[in-house]
Amino acid sequence: MKLATLANNNRTGAFTLAEVLAALLFLAIVIPAAVEALHVASLSGEVAARKGVAARVADRILNESIIMTNWNQGTQNGTVAEGQQQFRWTLASQTWPLDSMELLTAEVKFSAQGKDYSVKSSTLANLQTLTTMSSQQ
Repeated sequence: MKLATLANNNRTGAFTLAEVLAALLFLAIVIPAAVEALHVASLSGEVAARKGVAARVADRILNESIIMTNWNQGTQNGTVAEGQQQFRWTLASQTWPLDSMELLTAEVKFSAQGKDYSVKSSTLANLQTLTTMSSQQ
């Protein structure tokens, strides 16, 4: 009887081979999914931050072009550096179909983790109103 009790005491603290293999299989499934989720979260955070900066750049380009009244000189483009990032912008004007106004669209392009993204911002401008306002001041 003593022999049976000693044999049972030795086996109570260990894992079986099947349990270890099941745990390894579970980790083999979970770890790649978790790493991919972290990658997607990192990309979306970076894109969101850069889209905010790109929207500010587009707004600034629109405001500067309206103040300088150079928006009716065809399509314009350039590059703006914000911190360490480069943002490529394009300013285009189209005739607004309902009035004698122009639709100004600033498109700012940027890249994040090897993929290209863009932000567009638009406004309406009337050259006659802008010239009248600047001549009165």
